[in-house]
Amino acid sequence: MRIHHVEIKNFRLLANVELALEDQTTVVVGRNNSGKTSLSEVMRRLLADGNATFQLEDFSSACYDGFCTALLAHRNGIADDAVRAHIPAIELRLKFQYDPTQPLLGPLSPFVIDLEPTCTEALVVVRYELKQGQLAHFFEGQPGEPLDDDGRVAFFRALRERIPTDCDTKIWAEDPNDPDNRRLLQASALRGLVKTGFINAQRGLDDVTSRESDVLAKTVESLFATASSPAADAADKLIAEALKGAVQDIQKQIDTNFSGQLKSLIPALQSFGYPGLGGQELHTETLLDVRKLLSNFTKVRYAGYSGVTLPESYNGLGARNLIFILLQLAGFYKAFRAESTEPGVHLIFIEEPEAHLHPQMQEVFIRQLAKIAHQLVASTVDKTPWPVQFVVSTHSAHVANEAGFECIRYFLGTSVPGAPSGVRHTKIKDLRKGLKGTSEPDKKFLHQYMTLTRCDLFFADKAVLVEGLSERLLLPVIIKKLEAAEPDSPKLSSQYMTVMEVGGAYAHLFFDLLQFLELRSLIITDLDAVEKLAGKACAVHLGTYSSNACLKAWFATDVPFTLAGLLAKGDAEKVDGRNRIAYQCPEAKDGPCGRTFEDAFILSNPAMFDLTGKTPQELELQARSKADELKKSAFALKHAIAETGWNAPKYILSGVRWLAGGDTPISDPVLALVVEAAEAQVEGTTDA
Repeated sequence: MRIHHVEIKNFRLLANVELALEDQTTVVVGRNNSGKTSLSEVMRRLLADGNATFQLEDFSSACYDGFCTALLAHRNGIADDAVRAHIPAIELRLKFQYDPTQPLLGPLSPFVIDLEPTCTEALVVVRYELKQGQLAHFFEGQPGEPLDDDGRVAFFRALRERIPTDCDTKIWAEDPNDPDNRRLLQASALRGLVKTGFINAQRGLDDVTSRESDVLAKTVESLFATASSPAADAADKLIAEALKGAVQDIQKQIDTNFSGQLKSLIPALQSFGYPGLGGQELHTETLLDVRKLLSNFTKVRYAGYSGVTLPESYNGLGARNLIFILLQLAGFYKAFRAESTEPGVHLIFIEEPEAHLHPQMQEVFIRQLAKIAHQLVASTVDKTPWPVQFVVSTHSAHVANEAGFECIRYFLGTSVPGAPSGVRHTKIKDLRKGLKGTSEPDKKFLHQYMTLTRCDLFFADKAVLVEGLSERLLLPVIIKKLEAAEPDSPKLSSQYMTVMEVGGAYAHLFFDLLQFLELRSLIITDLDAVEKLAGKACAVHLGTYSSNACLKAWFATDVPFTLAGLLAKGDAEKVDGRNRIAYQCPEAKDGPCGRTFEDAFILSNPAMFDLTGKTPQELELQARSKADELKKSAFALKHAIAETGWNAPKYILSGVRWLAGGDTPISDPVLALVVEAAEAQVEGTTDA
């Protein structure tokens, strides 16, 4: 039994999303403010909390108009059921996959209500909605006239107060083949079916100077609490009882010796001379509680030297974070085993496990996560199976790339089409489905490339794919020079951009992935002129064809595909949706054209490279000759660091302008503030 599909409606950015879960580990990636944390939060509220409550702000902004539509329908005397249908509700739908040949379905049994023998799914719906009988109160006191801007503000202010009290959570099983066939169930049935666990991003592990952080000690306390529960594992119970017995022995000594000494410190009340107090005598009682001892007086310490142990906070942040996660996982499994009725699924969310971990450790963690679960099971006597499913949210390219495409779910925050400015929602893109048309060898190449290069494509706002080392090293300088020359134009430096060196032979393999991720991208490649099809490389004026695989794939519909056709294309013809291609073009009309980046760079700076040709053809040949003599790495480093007084090739400048001026806003407002502050500081320094 497992959860294989999740649907969420009307919770924050998750206005209407679907998410497929892997059998073991699902990795959630995406930019900041794309709804990743909202996923775990709605699960926590509806599956873990005893009595979930939501605020108006928890509802998706995309559904606010539904409240207004319901108010209008209520004023017009529409039937209550029809009005309620317009009122937004926060909804979670869980689809369970099970084996119908199993004789017993355990906690899933109440949720299986279909009569179809071949059906292997059960659907659970958890919905936060308006209570029955509360419709009149929900809209009470609202004006009869249409809502203007002020009226709308007042209306939502009233809803902010009423939603927590007028709404509650309803749970039902629904026939996957007949949505009208339902069975209402209690929250206890759901909690018996799905157990949850949450490991939040570790903020409490930050380095401390004035106080010691005892995060690990508190985790040990929770392990003791689980071991003390009535249904705990027998071995854990023995340990808990031994701890309690040790404390009881100490308690006896306190009762006989410690309390007697304390009593002598307290003066007799009659000595104060107040009437009525003489017959009262004070006694002291000191009680020891194992949990309080663990919570307040037990520290996790590390072995040092010469018997000196070191505090928890003295260990490295990365090691402490990893130990904390492992202890939490161990605690989750022990808590699962301690349940009187074994849950059908244990759904565990791990948020940003990469915190404080170095890159190699991040990769090992996601690779070992499933093995850790198996090892916890193997460490027990009865080997109780653990039906655990992990959902890991991350901002780490190392974690994402190590996980593999099949288990990645890409969260994309975007504007709602046709909605007012500021109304956003999340799209969840399943790479297993999105790359279904990509061949296995190509998918293997993409995964290996992104893993080897530590590519952060999943976390960028924009991407640039370049041909080789020279472009990659010089592109940041080109962007800086362009922004200095055009200060009023959009700036790429204030946007999250990733640069990938992929080569002309492989860039086309990324086309489908870039389109699927809806990532605005610039592909910078080479013209690669050849004399004829499958012919020798040559200067552009001598060529008739291009050997560049990227250009062939981009202009696949061009028949015939010729060099002259490529040179004749305008900027608009080089754009395909959110993607644009850039390749060499003449710096001036009827001027010389480079075959590669180095050729084009030399032709953009004829005086710097002492070009003496009189005609475009002569200049092309001279530029090619000089480019052939260059060592690319030395050439790029020289002009990126030492000699920066040059002009960038025209084809790259036009591509960078297009990319910077795209429709993707800065996804993180913090970055905008940082950039603004940095620019102000630079201006202040300049003025000084």
